[in-house]
Amino acid sequence: MGVAAEDLKLPLDSDEKGTLYINPNLSPTESAVNTKGATVGVERPDGSGLSGGVDTSKERPTYSLGASTGGKRSYSAGAFSDGKNNAGVKAGVTIKY
Repeated sequence: MGVAAEDLKLPLDSDEKGTLYINPNLSPTESAVNTKGATVGVERPDGSGLSGGVDTSKERPTYSLGASTGGKRSYSAGAFSDGKNNAGVKAGVTIKY
């Protein structure tokens, strides 16, 4: 069984309806940190949300969209593509206990 860390989500705005955040794709070097794209999303208090972003760390930029439900059993789905060869869909279930 593996352990995964949550992505860094920097809040841009927040109210009782949810939080608007940005998740930068960071690439550290010896003396600096470069940004190679980012994801912008909305997360609601119940855990549901949606996001969209771009990853520029590869030869072609990859664009992505995703959404998730909230609650103790959360379903998520997303799609990504570079507009050419790299494309796919992903889905998952998160159970909180």
